[in-house]
Amino acid sequence: IGQSMPQEPPTDLRRKRILYRATHRGTKESDAIIGGFFTEAVAGLPDDKLDEADALLDEADLDLMDWVMGRKPIPGRLKDTLFDGVIKYYLRLGSR
Repeated sequence: IGQSMPQEPPTDLRRKRILYRATHRGTKESDAIIGGFFTEAVAGLPDDKLDEADALLDEADLDLMDWVMGRKPIPGRLKDTLFDGVIKYYLRLGSR
């Protein structure tokens, strides 16, 4: 009888999927900023923030980058969310 592989908890699989989506956005800019933020943050995100992460990653790259770089105002639905962390990450990159 074969050995079964240990199953990862669903939240770990979900975190891996979120990290993949964040780091494979389609543009180098997005991969660096969005991916960089989630690379640092995803392991420490509380489970209740995973839906928020998925919703943020559902946004179009062009919109995300316009909001990050201040070319367009940030929609109200993204205020006081994980997107604040993305902005802080971007500002931190600029100060290096």
